[in-house]
Amino acid sequence: MAPAVMAGIPALKDQYQQLRTRMDKAVKDFQTSLTSLRTGRASIQMLDAVRVDYYGTPTPLSQVAQLNTPDASTIVVQPWEPSLVSEIEKALRAPELGFNPQNDGKVVRIPVPPMTEERRRDVVKQLNKMLEDHRTGLRNIRRDGNDAIKKASKEKLISADEEKRSLEEVQKLTDEEIKKIEEIGRKKEAEVMQV
Repeated sequence: MAPAVMAGIPALKDQYQQLRTRMDKAVKDFQTSLTSLRTGRASIQMLDAVRVDYYGTPTPLSQVAQLNTPDASTIVVQPWEPSLVSEIEKALRAPELGFNPQNDGKVVRIPVPPMTEERRRDVVKQLNKMLEDHRTGLRNIRRDGNDAIKKASKEKLISADEEKRSLEEVQKLTDEEIKKIEEIGRKKEAEVMQV
């Protein structure tokens, strides 16, 4: 990869670092959000978004219980306080999760049934929405970078040629990052659709 044009321009050096950092963070955020998407296998990351009413405060499930997967089709939730079993079960029954938890008074077992074709399509729709949200986020970062470059040009901190090259570099960087998240999304979609 060629050295960055913007990194060589003192007026834009910090801006370039900020752009790279924000775009890398957006890609990592996309990867993290994909772990909560449901595939055919049981995974405790599927429960990352679940919040339990803990003395009036919505608290992440992982902070009020021990989570584990004894096999590929079951998640076991063992609350630190037995009084939370019913609250945990209530939180897990949310329709968007599609779970049917069972409790024995001490632990909550969540069978993860194989996904139906319809459920797979719903998950892929959810994946595509997340992908589009992150694409938009990357484009917003690009816009901020372009605005900073144009402002530096307007203030005569950089030349017109440096402005043009810098704008092209920001576009190229944005295209690369969007390509990365699309590739990650394609892999996840293949994983979801695999029977």
